[in-house]
Amino acid sequence: MLQVNYIRENREKVLAGLSLKNFKQPELVDEIIKTDEERRQFQTSLDNLSAIANSSAKQIGELMRAGKKDEAEALKGQTTANKEQIKNLSDELSAAEDKLHHLIVQLPNLPHHLVKPGTTPEENEIVYTHGAPAVMPAQALPHWELTAKYDIIDFELGTKIAGAGFPVYKGKGARLQRALINFFLDHAIAEGYREMQVPHLVNEASGFGTGQLPDKEGQMYHVGIDNLYLIPTAEVPVTNLYRDVILKEDEMPVKNTGYTPCFRREAGSYGAHVRGLNRLHQFDKVEIVQIVHPEQSYQVLEEMSTYVQSLLQKLGLHYRVLRLCGGDMSFTAAMTYDMEVWSAAQQRWLEVSSVSNFETYQSNRLRLRFKGATGKTQLAHTLNGSALALPRIVAAILENNQTEKGIKIPEALVKYTGFEYID
Repeated sequence: MLQVNYIRENREKVLAGLSLKNFKQPELVDEIIKTDEERRQFQTSLDNLSAIANSSAKQIGELMRAGKKDEAEALKGQTTANKEQIKNLSDELSAAEDKLHHLIVQLPNLPHHLVKPGTTPEENEIVYTHGAPAVMPAQALPHWELTAKYDIIDFELGTKIAGAGFPVYKGKGARLQRALINFFLDHAIAEGYREMQVPHLVNEASGFGTGQLPDKEGQMYHVGIDNLYLIPTAEVPVTNLYRDVILKEDEMPVKNTGYTPCFRREAGSYGAHVRGLNRLHQFDKVEIVQIVHPEQSYQVLEEMSTYVQSLLQKLGLHYRVLRLCGGDMSFTAAMTYDMEVWSAAQQRWLEVSSVSNFETYQSNRLRLRFKGATGKTQLAHTLNGSALALPRIVAAILENNQTEKGIKIPEALVKYTGFEYID
């Protein structure tokens, strides 16, 4: 959530940033500024009346002690009228604060100055490409045919149990999943991240804290009877570990990692581009999260991007890095890098990771702060990234490594799988 003081003092900059994000309700900015002005006026009047009431209470006590009962009673009458005014002003202040909060949470985060304009994925900026497409054998198959051929993933069985988008992993397919999870976690731990096991359901406060609510409410599975949400990513519970926390400056950076299943409704996702593992309602992912000093967050963003790329390199995958344009970024991000791997059989790029800097947007919602050496308390910066999401990684490994002997497992994974080929 943006800070109201920043909006009030930087109106034109805020409007320019919202335009870059293709935000359709810029009029909210002036409504926020107007509501904040009303809120501050109510607060000033309330503070003044409260000061008068406190002073009157002191005078009443002094008059009573001095035996001036009539004067004390007259002053009590004025105090009663003041109390009624204070109650009315308190109600008006509360209503203005509620309105301000309702308005301000509708604004997305503002993009970093390096973010380019654009509204579609085609306008994202390619900043780096690694490797070359795999040389494929004749009659190469897409992963959904390979999974059936080797009997390692059963999409129809998953549909029978739960519905489309909930695959069943079998045999070496299940072992490949487990191998990738352990591979990603081990490398994150070696990079200095602390592993966390977190709940797979969260409450409304957690969903609000990281910005999933109210923006992505329609894409989350809701357990109505308990008013809980299945997590769309480990980002939500791992970041919310620090909701309402004040860190010491020397405790940063905070570096946590976690494996969780992820649940997404993906309403409206149809067509060949979502076939097989390309788009699922339930999938596995290892997430990395950092909480850092504001002066270091963009250096950390580059470091996190480099780290995710190192995993792709170890898996021998041809990939590219995109810096997302303003209109293709998430509601909460100030800058995002997407990593896409090349699917040789599908002849298309598959997104496997997003690494984002949220600056103070999440920490303002979370009330996540740190206290510096001077004793001043300020908002921290939060970042997270997929390191990595499994489905499209698995799709690329299967498609890019198919041989006459079977599907060759990347060398870095063999000690985790216990086998060199899926055959």
